Amino acid sequence: MNEKYDVIIVGTGVAGCFSALHLPRDKKILMITKAKLEESDSFLAQGGICVLKDENDYDSFFEDTMRAGHYENRKESVDIMIRSSREVIRELIDYGVEFNQEHGIYQYTREGAHSTNRIMFHEDITGKEITQKLLAQVKKCDNITIEEETTMIDILEKDGECFGVLIRTRDHELLPVQSPYVIWACGGIGGIYEHSTNFPHLTGDALVIALRHGIQLKNVNYVQIHPTTLYSKRKGRSFLISESVRGEGARLYNKDGERFVNELLPRDVVTKAIYQQMELDHTPHVWLSLDSIQNIDVRKRFPNIYQRCLEEGYDIT
Repeated sequence: MNEKYDVIIVGTGVAGCFSALHLPRDKKILMITKAKLEESDSFLAQGGICVLKDENDYDSFFEDTMRAGHYENRKESVDIMIRSSREVIRELIDYGVEFNQEHGIYQYTREGAHSTNRIMFHEDITGKEITQKLLAQVKKCDNITIEEETTMIDILEKDGECFGVLIRTRDHELLPVQSPYVIWACGGIGGIYEHSTNFPHLTGDALVIALRHGIQLKNVNYVQIHPTTLYSKRKGRSFLISESVRGEGARLYNKDGERFVNELLPRDVVTKAIYQQMELDHTPHVWLSLDSIQNIDVRKRFPNIYQRCLEEGYDIT
């Protein structure tokens, strides 16, 4: 590593890579990640990425998003997200990302809070497909340096302005690296929970640094809890069961085999219903059945989930 860069990006997942690829090629960029490149949560996303199918879909997409956010969303941000979604998909395809097609036509699945199918996907490993392809593009850029097992300890600040990052290298040395621009794309706080599908090293470092330096934060108390993971007595990171499984028609049942919630309500609603049902049943889990999925070979649609469940003793067919 040098002691100065034009831009430092903390994080090498989708957000970090997408940012790096949109910066001018004449800028010297440093990207750091506190673990290995493959150990960002972006790799773990399964279901897909929502996209505006056409202009007629806008009003429905906007209302679905606002309702899922209890109408506390910033409307301008929702509008930007929706209107830019097709361009983002086009860029991802240009970067080499492959989304599922049938007879040359892109397929869409459905996820919670969406009133229609508008999720583009790659099997059940969409995050891995996107992240791998973006990283491959980043590695082609001579102006970008990537450092693994390198941790942001603090930012360098003077007179209320950030001018770099204090880094702990893989050799456990502390190194100040200067830059007029620092982008935080360093994941969330999933690693601090007892049960999480996130990598354990995601511990909200940037939030702590922000609090220490008086950087304004907004809505950090809103933590998204994914409703469905594979129940296991194994220790360690939980295995995600994609929301698109329910989007394709899977149903949730209590201990008596009774359905207790609309599986495609917003995530916070479904999560709460599952938690309440577990308390009522005095059980550590509920059941997810794929019997109700019609006209789809779940082994082909969800090959990664199918294989992992087999390893745990469950045949999802």
